[in-house]
Amino acid sequence: MDRQKQVLIAGLVIILLAALAVFLLIVTDPEDRETLYQVSTIDALQQGVFDGVQPAGELKRHGDFGIGTFDALDGEMIVLEGIVYQATADGHVRIPPDNLTTPFATVTYYGEDFTLAAGETMNFSVFSKEMTDLLPSGNMVYVVRMHGTFPSMKVRAIPAQEKPYPTLSEAAANQSVYVYTNATGTVVGCYLPVFFEGLNVVGYHLHFISDDRQTGGHILDLTVPEGTAVGYDRTPEFTMVLPTSGDFTTVDLSQDLSDDLARVEN
Repeated sequence: MDRQKQVLIAGLVIILLAALAVFLLIVTDPEDRETLYQVSTIDALQQGVFDGVQPAGELKRHGDFGIGTFDALDGEMIVLEGIVYQATADGHVRIPPDNLTTPFATVTYYGEDFTLAAGETMNFSVFSKEMTDLLPSGNMVYVVRMHGTFPSMKVRAIPAQEKPYPTLSEAAANQSVYVYTNATGTVVGCYLPVFFEGLNVVGYHLHFISDDRQTGGHILDLTVPEGTAVGYDRTPEFTMVLPTSGDFTTVDLSQDLSDDLARVEN
């Protein structure tokens, strides 16, 4: 092959790659990147609606960042940089197959709008109050990302449940809790305003995954060092997909379960 043909082929390859990049940008609607995409509701999960309804592979079509759980409540979901991780009750983290389903999850495309600095060393309770007070508005949805080395990181994961499913509170009584010292990794989650009550966790709902992808889970408590940068992605759109069959269609969602949820989350 002479030099002229090589240059021609190389040019065609570059053009095709550029066209593919443009196509991918078109396929991902810019408006979708500002949408929090949610599967089912937290009150349904509290009532024991644990059967997965959407595969992890489908979930990744709606975001590259988020949290949730898996079929039968088998562990904690962390979605980071487009990869879905499963933190299981035995203390391990794995990448689940794309066909593993979720009964409850929230994802979006993370695009940082602003950062706030932790003004002091804080535990989760103080963090939740102090960082909420710094938000431009408590009535917006914010996706939250924080990376650093955390002097203490307390996480949990709930083991897979068997039918007939218990409530979330009953399942959490058998959760596995791990406390890590000087854990380096990423906090993934969101802040949701009070009018999300019944739909999702109000306030800060955070999960953790270590940089080596060996440890993680739902955050029960943590120590946030002074000066830590907390990233926020303001997300004004919301889409929720509800199960059309199974236990969700008959479960009683008229109850106020906020107190039970607060105990489970913390």
